[in-house]
Amino acid sequence: MRILVCLLVVLAALYAQPKRPVEEFSTKLGVVKITPIRHASLMIEAGGKVIYVDPAQGSYEGLPQADLILITHGHGDHLSEMIIAGLKKPGAQILGPAVVVKALPEAALIRSGEARDFGQWKIEVIPAYNMERKRPDGSPYHPQGEGVGYVLSCGGKRFYIAGDTEGIPEMKELKNIEAAFLPMNLPYTMTPEQAAEAVRAFKPKIVYPYHYRGADLKLFEKALAGSGVEVRLRDWYY
Repeated sequence: MRILVCLLVVLAALYAQPKRPVEEFSTKLGVVKITPIRHASLMIEAGGKVIYVDPAQGSYEGLPQADLILITHGHGDHLSEMIIAGLKKPGAQILGPAVVVKALPEAALIRSGEARDFGQWKIEVIPAYNMERKRPDGSPYHPQGEGVGYVLSCGGKRFYIAGDTEGIPEMKELKNIEAAFLPMNLPYTMTPEQAAEAVRAFKPKIVYPYHYRGADLKLFEKALAGSGVEVRLRDWYY
């Protein structure tokens, strides 16, 4: 009976785990695995390293601890001190812009335009900001110079995680992006149609909508029909 009870407990825990589809990309240095977690949180694995971007929402039970944590800005749906504390390995690096360092002093400061090496990875820091979307007082939801996005390169493939941003000129100038993760929800970032316009400009091979709560993703797909860009829709709100 005791064995049966233990088995039932294990099975219940397994079924309680959220389903996490893993995206795999072949590179010259092996396979890169990207796992959507929730909202704007994701995990990247390659070269024996585990990287988390904006670990702030969702369940991390059963996932490996982090060698590196990248944070795009200080809002609570992107930065959780509690999750980071439980997720990082001893000696793990945490990178973020000044607003992140202010909230999390153990983080190392990075700025737009900088680049860092991390094992087999190269990390480029990209601006992320609003041009049109503003609060009632007239201030942008994401002011220029406050938040960032990241381009991560490994084995000849480049992966873009945009953070909270509109389709800014710096995004449209990107080249040779294998896969891009773009936000599209109002009033904080941009509409699906505006996101599609930006995608048509920098032409990643694959694009994933994320941070899209409340957005009509069919509009995004429709706007990119015939563009040659593969749209992959995944459930970030299980």
